[in-house]
Amino acid sequence: MHSPADKSPALIELKAVSKIYGAGMAEVRALDSVDLSIDDGEFVAIMGPSGSGKSTAMNMLGCLDRPSSGRYLFKGVDVGALSRNQRALLRRHYLGFVFQGFNLLARTSAVENVELPLIYRGIAAAPRRRQAMKALAHVGLAGREHHSPGELSGGQQQRVAIARAIATRPAVLLADEPTGNLDTKTSLEIMELLERLNRDEGLTVIMVTHEAEMAAYAGRIIHFLDGRIDHDATNRDAA
Repeated sequence: MHSPADKSPALIELKAVSKIYGAGMAEVRALDSVDLSIDDGEFVAIMGPSGSGKSTAMNMLGCLDRPSSGRYLFKGVDVGALSRNQRALLRRHYLGFVFQGFNLLARTSAVENVELPLIYRGIAAAPRRRQAMKALAHVGLAGREHHSPGELSGGQQQRVAIARAIATRPAVLLADEPTGNLDTKTSLEIMELLERLNRDEGLTVIMVTHEAEMAAYAGRIIHFLDGRIDHDATNRDAA
């Protein structure tokens, strides 16, 4: 029988994390002493109204911002104690990002877009191309590898962005309003893809969304309000 001390640490932990912008009368407490734990393999949707703190929380989890106070632990490592270069390495090796605006290079083919993070890792040309082609096939874009973003639909562009994010085999996929620029049918296709990556590949997915229909694909839904977690519950309707 294992004691509680034997339990491995959560993949992600926020401990009394606050983020404050400005000072005095202009002070804004974007996060207010937030405690949050996310385990390996979870699919978490983060929701909340504008100004609730959900985007600040996502920036914190993605190592794009640092807490004003409190601690962020990733795989048990205190991220706040890392140097800027160490945080950049953490992002490069453990995190994949998908954004609402796709953020693809317009004059570059799909496969070349997917290769970008692999270039930053210093992977040689031949294995880099193989890895990128495999990632594109994984998201249903085999045969579209040499199309530019302008030759692809919005849904296909987001698939390229997801392929780019998973090409490095990250521990966590952070998706910020990934369906915000897509129609309903395409949005559901993207959500089914994220759900499949989570279910079949064991990829931890953390997604910010304002759409309840998209959040319904997650196994857990966290609502932020006024910089705090207002509600955190398992989603029993998740497929």
